[in-house]
Amino acid sequence: MSEPGRRRRWWRWLLAGVVLLVVIVVGGAAIFVKSQPSAAPLTLPAGAARPPAGSADGSWDVTAGSVAGFRIRESALGFGDDVTGRTTAVTGTAVIVGDRVSSAVFHISLTAFTFGGKPKPQFATSLDTAAHPDATITLAGPLRLPAGFADGQTVTAAFPGQLTLKGVTRPVTITVSARRDGAAVQVAGSLPVAAARWGITLPAGFGFLGGLSNEATAEFLLVLHGRE
Repeated sequence: MSEPGRRRRWWRWLLAGVVLLVVIVVGGAAIFVKSQPSAAPLTLPAGAARPPAGSADGSWDVTAGSVAGFRIRESALGFGDDVTGRTTAVTGTAVIVGDRVSSAVFHISLTAFTFGGKPKPQFATSLDTAAHPDATITLAGPLRLPAGFADGQTVTAAFPGQLTLKGVTRPVTITVSARRDGAAVQVAGSLPVAAARWGITLPAGFGFLGGLSNEATAEFLLVLHGRE
C-alpha cells in the first residue's frame, strides 16, 4: 500500500476511535446521571383530610411520619437529573394562638440523611456535619394563618424565616401548604438554598464536564400533634 493510502487508513482508524470514545463517555455519563435515585417532591398526602378535631390553639410537636430532605440538580454533558436526600430525624414545635402562628422552630439531623437508602460521605463533608450536625428552620416572626385553616381547608402561604446551616444563619422565604387532618396538622413546604450563602463547597462531580448545581431546594413534610 502506498504511503498516502496508509495515512488515510490511519486517520480513519483514529477518527473511528475518537467517535467511539465520545459515545462511551456520553453514554456513560447519561447512564450514571439517570441511575442516581431521585425521590418525588415532598407534598401533602393524597386524599381528603379528616374533619378537624378540637381547637387549633396550643403547641404542636413534630411526630412520626415527618420527613425532610433536599434536591439538587446534577448534570453531565447535557444530561441531568435530581439528586435527593431524605431523613426522618426531624424535631420541633409550632405554637398557634388564635389566627396566628406565634412561633415555630424545627431541627433536622443532617447526619441521618440517606440517598436512595444509602449515606453519601461527600455530602457530610460539604456540610461539615461533624461540627454542625443539625439544620434549623425558624419562623422569623408571627404569621397570620390564611382564612379557612381552622375549618380544615388546605391553605398556602409564603413567609419569612431563617435557615441555620453549617453554623451560618440566613433569611429565607418558605413556601408551605398546610391543613388540619383530624387531631393532626400537616405541613408541606420548601425553600431555596444557594450553596454560596452558607459557605458550602459542593462535591466536584464531573469537573469541567458537569456537576452539581449551586442552587438546591430544601423540602419537608411535617406531621404535628397537639401537646397534651
